[in-house]
Amino acid sequence: MEKPWFKFYPDGVPHDIHPEEYRSIVDFFEASVAKFANRPAYSNLGCTITYGELDFLSKRFAAYLQSSTKLKPGDRIAIQMPNLIQYPIVMFGAIRAGLVIVNTNPLYTPREMKHQFNDAGIKAIVILANFANHLESILPDTKIEEVILTEIGDALPPVKRNIVNFVIRRIKKMVPNFNLPNSVKYNTAMNIGTRKNFTPVDVNPDDIAFLQYTGGTTGVSKGAMLTHRNIVSNMLMIKAWMKPILEEGNEIVITALPLYHIFSLTVNCLTFSAYGGHNILITNPKDIDGFIKELIKTKFTTFTGVNTLYNALMNHPKFSDINFSNLKLGVAGGMALQTSVAARWKELTGSTIIEGFGLTETSPVLTVNPVGGGDRPGMIGIPVPSTEVRIVDENRKPLSVGEPGEIQGRGPQVMQGYWNRIEDTNAVIDDDGWFSTGDIGIMDEDGFFKIVDRKKDMILVSGFNVYPNEVEDIIAAHPKVLEVAVIGIPDERSGEQVKAFIVKKDDSLSESELDAFCREQLTSYKSPKFFEFRKELPKTNVGKILRRALKEEEKEKAKV
Repeated sequence: MEKPWFKFYPDGVPHDIHPEEYRSIVDFFEASVAKFANRPAYSNLGCTITYGELDFLSKRFAAYLQSSTKLKPGDRIAIQMPNLIQYPIVMFGAIRAGLVIVNTNPLYTPREMKHQFNDAGIKAIVILANFANHLESILPDTKIEEVILTEIGDALPPVKRNIVNFVIRRIKKMVPNFNLPNSVKYNTAMNIGTRKNFTPVDVNPDDIAFLQYTGGTTGVSKGAMLTHRNIVSNMLMIKAWMKPILEEGNEIVITALPLYHIFSLTVNCLTFSAYGGHNILITNPKDIDGFIKELIKTKFTTFTGVNTLYNALMNHPKFSDINFSNLKLGVAGGMALQTSVAARWKELTGSTIIEGFGLTETSPVLTVNPVGGGDRPGMIGIPVPSTEVRIVDENRKPLSVGEPGEIQGRGPQVMQGYWNRIEDTNAVIDDDGWFSTGDIGIMDEDGFFKIVDRKKDMILVSGFNVYPNEVEDIIAAHPKVLEVAVIGIPDERSGEQVKAFIVKKDDSLSESELDAFCREQLTSYKSPKFFEFRKELPKTNVGKILRRALKEEEKEKAKV
């Protein structure tokens, strides 16, 4: 069967990948740090480390884990911090020691932390001091034996480190009081590691590299078991896909999405190392003023983000001060890229946002638009190398071109399963290896896919399917709208009705104006019957708009 990308990569790139080329992430990493030893790898808070320094520092951390803790290969270690240089040092060091990484959102509540730590059987954690008070409250209820504390400035040169940490603690008072008497400071651990020997660990392709937690397609937060082979496969897929446009030793990528998120982890942190790429780590992308200042002084070539991040940047008054002359492309994932946002970015920067699709369970990339031409706005592209994607009905029977159904994917990047959840695993991965994404989509005649919406977010109005993404895309095109979220709310007559939550860009926007605009663009049952204006919309730390939170609010209102 002809591969879809042949139409758009006539020179034969990309090609099917060979994951056996590297035995593990460690092999991949060590090849990169040797090849690009003198190249800058990560920059943050005015400090830069090279690939050679990353190699040395991660070995120091691995040596500490091996010599001064009871941890052994296969044990789970949590990392709970935003984008700081400490993250890649700790992550690569722990993987080199044969440990399994459990990325933890720094904004988790104590309840969420306790669930994840106990579910994963965490034995150690590296945590930013800003969140240590939460850990203190739950530590006795976990099996955590090793606590390593880091502060924001810990990877900086000594004088700057002391100043930054003093300001964060004493001036800005961003570190609540806590008491963790048996914890070890990050720099103490690194100093100990300097005096110890690192012993390489034999890591197998099927060993788990990450327990990456996700709500999945349904239910409670679960740990997706991503093996070394899963991650290496996806890295090779992305590398092959980007080959026509990226150059070794010449790429600078803006990393604003947190490295603990699978998108940024695989694409920015891991895959860009294959190019000797320079990651500019943004610790707090919600500080748009500070983010813009960083962009103004950086000659970046690649930008990754989610729809809301692109939108927020373009609506900042200093956006026009950024120099986009070196920008080759933007990459979007994590949530639907609205066509109005993509078009405006192209107009303002002269570069295209390439949209892709995937999930935590797929390491994450399944499909992406071609970078060598053939990009189609509103589409999530075609399958990456060595990957199959199809549309199926409720009985998982393949559907024809243009028919909407659930998207399934199959390839070496699909997770091993959910940690200790056989039933949940069997519910999403069939005997033939097809993974059911829980997303509704269609495929066109050229093999391009389009997301219609999440299965669980679909709204049923008088028997007609309404997909929030479609309605949101229309409303977002209104020049006075900054952000929008659409959900279904119960209705006695029609089952459900469409409600839109709007953040205004222009205060003059009225409900009647918006209603008229929607009725011009949408058939009656798709057009929102209710509008609510808000100052902001609930979002995850990555920037995804939380429709679920809005639904829960509506349920609470209905009880009153």
